Amino acid sequence: MKTIAHLSDLHFGRIDQIVSDALAAEVRAADPDIVVVSGDMTQRARKQEFAQARAFLDTLPYPQLVVPGNHDVPLYNLFARAFMPLTRYKRYITADTDPFYADPELAIAGINTARSLTIKGGRINSEQLAWVRRSFADQPDQTTRIVVTHHPFEGASENDDDGIVGRARMAMGVFSQTRVDVILSGHLHLNRMGSSAVRYDIEGYSALLIQAGTAISSRRRQEANSFNLIRIERPEIHLECRAWDLDKVRFVRSASKSFRLGRSGWAPTGGTTIPTLIQNAEDGIVWADDRKHG
Repeated sequence: MKTIAHLSDLHFGRIDQIVSDALAAEVRAADPDIVVVSGDMTQRARKQEFAQARAFLDTLPYPQLVVPGNHDVPLYNLFARAFMPLTRYKRYITADTDPFYADPELAIAGINTARSLTIKGGRINSEQLAWVRRSFADQPDQTTRIVVTHHPFEGASENDDDGIVGRARMAMGVFSQTRVDVILSGHLHLNRMGSSAVRYDIEGYSALLIQAGTAISSRRRQEANSFNLIRIERPEIHLECRAWDLDKVRFVRSASKSFRLGRSGWAPTGGTTIPTLIQNAEDGIVWADDRKHG
């Protein structure tokens, strides 16, 4: 079994220190095989914020795979935004903005979707997709293939396009051909999961779209801080969301879901169902319910 700790939207410069300390302890206790961070290390891409983010990452287990987010591009320094958008990110976090990790059971490709010409939006280009295709080409059939982006492939609901990465449909076509199993992302500060088949109708293909909420930021957007633990025992994947409980002052399991790989891709265990969005008003976590495929 492989365990992935999936964090996102840390936003150093606007963090809750109590939550940050607790998160680091939680991740260490989970003893993951890899830590994945899907972007927005900082709030305003300042040197001090990146230094704080670097110090935080150093408290977490290795290996780590990190991709940048739109907040990691300078907002007010127009020269840096246009000509050196990720210079500080590369200096403090990692020089590799499209990282790749592989072991005998996992292959994970990180794609940088942050762009200097947009404030919030993100995009994938054809060169990145060609690189993904090459990276997965020599992986064994039983390897679980994962893509990590900051900008998601699903909105806040299946009827909402806001925040979805540019050229998503083109990318999903390539992902279906390269048999990508899971896409991890953030950006919307929502914890949710779903089937790619809800939005992207590709015959015989259904990947898992998993979004992480903001892990430690005080910019919660009325949602709880949260992160994901993903346990892979192919042909099954078990997903657990752990959310910050204000009363207990610690992370607690807020939801969990299991999936199994079938002929048409990944589906929840226990029936031919696909997930749809619901809102849990009590704990502030957006999660997925089951709806009969039809």
